[in-house]
Amino acid sequence: MSKVKRVAAIIAIILIVSMYLVSFVSAIFAKENAYGLFMASIFCTVVIPIMMYLFIWVYKMVHKKDETEE
Repeated sequence: MSKVKRVAAIIAIILIVSMYLVSFVSAIFAKENAYGLFMASIFCTVVIPIMMYLFIWVYKMVHKKDETEE
């Protein structure tokens, strides 16, 4: 289970950092959609950790039988 948590955490970190990087670069070059990208970054900052938590929770529920057999 720790490998799954580690992979999920790395994916979440990469997604969040990439969203901030895209919005930062867009703001530097003064693109007209910089505000929208910033709002998407804020949204992803909240939603991605929740989705990763739910993913790990569902994984635990599905593989509960596997853990009790070991």
